[in-house]
Amino acid sequence: MSLLGGLQKLGRSLQLPIAALPVAALMLRIGQPDIMHPEVFGSIGAFVAAGGDALFANLALLFAIGVAVGWAKDGHGSAALAGAVGYYVLTKCMDNHWAVKAWLAANPHGKIGMGVLAGILAGWIAGMLYNRFHDIKLPDWAAFFGGKRFVPIITGLAMLVLALVLGYVWPPIQTEINAAGNWIVGQGALGAGIFATVNRLLIPTGLHQLLNSIAWFQIGDFNTVKDGVQTVVHGDLSRFFAGDKTAGMFMTGFFPVMMFGLPGAALAMYFAAPKERRPVVGGVLFSVAFTAFLTGVTEPLEFLFMFLAPALYLVHAVLTGISAYILTALDSHLGFGFSAGAFDLVLNWGQPASSNQIYVVVVGVIWFVIYFALFSFFIKAFNLKTPGREDAADTVESGFSGGTSGDLDHLAAAYLGVVGGAANLTAIDACITRLRLNVNDSARVNEMEAKLLGASGVVKLNKQTVQIIVGPKAEMVADAMRKLVTGGVAPAVTIAQAPIAPAQKAAAASTIQTPPPAPVKGELVLVAPVTGDIVPLSEVPDAAFASKAVGDGVAIKPTGRLVVAPTSGTLVKIFNSNHAFALQADNGAEIIVHIGIETVKLGGQGFRRLAEQGTHVNAGEPVLELDLDYLNEHAQSLISPIVISNIDQFGGLTNLASGAVAAGQSPLYTLKPR
Repeated sequence: MSLLGGLQKLGRSLQLPIAALPVAALMLRIGQPDIMHPEVFGSIGAFVAAGGDALFANLALLFAIGVAVGWAKDGHGSAALAGAVGYYVLTKCMDNHWAVKAWLAANPHGKIGMGVLAGILAGWIAGMLYNRFHDIKLPDWAAFFGGKRFVPIITGLAMLVLALVLGYVWPPIQTEINAAGNWIVGQGALGAGIFATVNRLLIPTGLHQLLNSIAWFQIGDFNTVKDGVQTVVHGDLSRFFAGDKTAGMFMTGFFPVMMFGLPGAALAMYFAAPKERRPVVGGVLFSVAFTAFLTGVTEPLEFLFMFLAPALYLVHAVLTGISAYILTALDSHLGFGFSAGAFDLVLNWGQPASSNQIYVVVVGVIWFVIYFALFSFFIKAFNLKTPGREDAADTVESGFSGGTSGDLDHLAAAYLGVVGGAANLTAIDACITRLRLNVNDSARVNEMEAKLLGASGVVKLNKQTVQIIVGPKAEMVADAMRKLVTGGVAPAVTIAQAPIAPAQKAAAASTIQTPPPAPVKGELVLVAPVTGDIVPLSEVPDAAFASKAVGDGVAIKPTGRLVVAPTSGTLVKIFNSNHAFALQADNGAEIIVHIGIETVKLGGQGFRRLAEQGTHVNAGEPVLELDLDYLNEHAQSLISPIVISNIDQFGGLTNLASGAVAAGQSPLYTLKPR
């Protein structure tokens, strides 16, 4: 695994323990006296708050368990146990290390403690040891301690050795970390602005979680007394919920951006889209904007323009930093247990550490206007291809399923095919919105197919590290992919194919009575791949196709059973469920023929393959046969888009057909050269 891939996997692993924070924040907030007044609720408020306190007091242990599970290849519980064992061994041995005691004696006002970093380190090592030793075989007399039972044992021993080493090296390291933290805190508004800007810039790589963990759980100390015992909490987020009125500089600035700024950007993208496309892109934009406003989950919205308009994303990152700068300068403090959305704003408005919260709303309203104005200007001035304005299939809206989404098992199998099959995969991970995959060769990952499946983008960070942006269902897709891989199900054989008899193929070909029209020189005339009635692409009941995000073209509602090649070329892909195929024309055009909407759910029922993937076909040559009776009864819709996915490499489409068309005979549209 590459260094970058390892860091990304660690960042992904951090999300599991962070997922426990919303419930901790909820209990802690509800239990406060201003909500559950003691005169009304008695000691119930303190009872509820104790639950939140317990989680925040044991954050390091939660990270040890969560990171171990996240790093383990199958997320087994024995990795979690090993993480807890490793954490306790490390921390207790460090407390009793002679070098640490000597350092404390020389620095009577100093404190030594790794905080959440101890949990992260213990979980990471436990996860790695699990992957290495979970199937170890021991001699018969020690067989009981073999396999997964061996992992906590070896983890405890490993952490004993690590504690011995860290006892010497950690005190000076902690001194430097504290100095760096004090420096950035000492920069005040500037430090907050730098952090927020870098946080957004790291979003495309997924490494922002590592930065967040240091700022939210490590930088800054706060002494508090709980049940008569003085404790020290570390990090901006932990200090905020412990009541530190100086906390929040690494959180407050995100509220105006996530709740107001990005929805303003979404509104700008909506009005920048052509009027005829607004009904389609509007639903998508509203969904992701509302998600950002309520929950603070912004990646589905950010990925709509991150790759289409990098300059816009840079503006967004800078505006995030400016927001943090302004609110820190105004001494405004507000924190969150999960992210900077409306839920956290309302929940934490009255926290003891909150102050000058009204500035968050004031700046937020201003940021809404600024985002709307700047995005509107940049989109139109530089003709940026935001949703609804794109000419090619280099983006599909994140957060919704594209034309081939459906049952998770079929979708997972399709994504396995996209990445070159299970043999090309070395690791499968996911975060909130993206599949994080380690592969043998990223060149085998087919971006066009990924976008056809509904992905908003493919990020190839290096030859072995790939991310596919699939929206909030990423974790479920990843789990389904793991099951397919571990179960030995290869995408190429998930749907059995009957052999194609030459007589059958010849009989099907005989139904084409006339040859397709000859193309004009320099132009490519496509013929209708199926008999039926033309439907404008904007009326296709699928947002990805209707917005032309997958490509430009038209659709047909089939009345005939035979599906043929619309032009001469190579069948680069026939989906396992036989509901769609991709044809690379001889002139390089990439043509997608997609029969029906959500027909991948049918698992191949209603379709019969008449051509083999990888073969060269001529215009009008049969590719599929449809069982129209079955499809009309079971398909969500039979409207079938036929689009050019790399239309940006050509001069556009002309002579689009209308009315009724016949398979292999009627011209469908003309693809003009650039």
